[in-house]
Amino acid sequence: MDVFAVLLSLALLLFVAYRGWSVIFWAPVLALLAAALSGLPVLPAYTELFMGQGALYFKKFFPIFLLGAVFGKLMETSGMAASIARKIFATLGPQNAILSTVLAASILTYGGVSMFVVVFAVYPFAAALFKEAGIPKRLLPASIFLGAFTFTMDSLPGTPQIQNLIPANFFGTNLYAAPVLGLIISVIIFTLGMLWLRYRMRQAFARGEGYGEHTLNEMPTSDDSKLPPWTLSALPLISVLIINLVGSHYMEGWSISVLDPIKNLQIPPPLMVDKISNIYSTWALLTGLVFAILLTIILRFRSMVPNGLVTTSISAGALGSLLAIVNTASEVGYGNVIASLPGFTHVAKALFAVEHFGGTLLSECLTINVLAGITGSASGGLSIALSLFKDHWMQLAAQNHIPIEVLHRVAAIAAGGMDTLPHNGAVITLLAVCGMTHKQSYPDIFAMTLMKVLMSFLAVLLFRLFGIV
Repeated sequence: MDVFAVLLSLALLLFVAYRGWSVIFWAPVLALLAAALSGLPVLPAYTELFMGQGALYFKKFFPIFLLGAVFGKLMETSGMAASIARKIFATLGPQNAILSTVLAASILTYGGVSMFVVVFAVYPFAAALFKEAGIPKRLLPASIFLGAFTFTMDSLPGTPQIQNLIPANFFGTNLYAAPVLGLIISVIIFTLGMLWLRYRMRQAFARGEGYGEHTLNEMPTSDDSKLPPWTLSALPLISVLIINLVGSHYMEGWSISVLDPIKNLQIPPPLMVDKISNIYSTWALLTGLVFAILLTIILRFRSMVPNGLVTTSISAGALGSLLAIVNTASEVGYGNVIASLPGFTHVAKALFAVEHFGGTLLSECLTINVLAGITGSASGGLSIALSLFKDHWMQLAAQNHIPIEVLHRVAAIAAGGMDTLPHNGAVITLLAVCGMTHKQSYPDIFAMTLMKVLMSFLAVLLFRLFGIV
């Protein structure tokens, strides 16, 4: 009965996520269903298990969600994101529409712009170029997906996306962990993804298929003359990367005594970290995002401040960040309840059994892929897995002389594997913005998903064969 309770709850969560129903509401409901079937008191399970872990996740990562969303919104409304995209498309031309789309999405994502904002910024230019080149529009979502939702999200060293920050906070590493391994995997993902998309394009041309007749979300011709210079627009993105890199190396050496003024307050914070290694990566990224936000406002002061665009952008970004983090925090709270149930012990043993065949890294890779697939969220599945198994994996890694940086990089890459099944919120949003359906465009997105899953296992293989870090 205990295992049945866990499996039933997981199956129902997958069902409601696929249907697009609110995880914020259904995650606690289904967690408490599993708790009740397992004989656990429902109300304590909700307030202490579900809300406790959800609140801890909120405390750890809300500042990044908030500032990342605000920065992305400012880049969008200022025209800076569009300016960078336009420059790439104009330089490479219609004959390289797919490559232009991938590069534009990659640069914006790696520069710290929210992946959802990247979709809105890149789509208008990509759609126009695909139409001019006669490339089927059904390949457009997968092109944006390759640039924004794969290697620049979690594999490329230094990416400021949340999927790369979460393992840094759990393992005490920085965003540049295992740089060579991450760079190799990024190059392979980019190469294989481009080969697939170009193969699909040639197939379509051979059949005489063109852009197609589309009416949903087709972009009218726009006047881009008011966009800022692309060189100016790139400065905030560059500042995020540079400040984060410098800040990580500088703050890593700080003493724990820097927390003493807070710790010695009359009422010390209940969730304070006990090691600088668990927080310095967040501080470095926060510093970079704050600087980038201020720089964006300063550079576009005349066009944004008099029109009230700064205020509206900050408000829109703040509201959007709340929905994103509450969704993920609900999934993390759900995972904490499930992990506390007797039935989960059997599930954990099955996952740990993989270690006997493939070792610690293979267990980590498989577990995170499965949990990301179930929740339909890379950050949600990653947080659940690390909350439950981090100490176990770190202990085994120390025994087997596996660098903690490799644990970080494999975890981040695995999180971006099976998360993009059809019920994934980012996939649904991407298709909606592009005016396409799952039937038209998901097969190519799924090809990218399968490739990404394989890359997480390839990262494990490369380390085990060659010791690449």
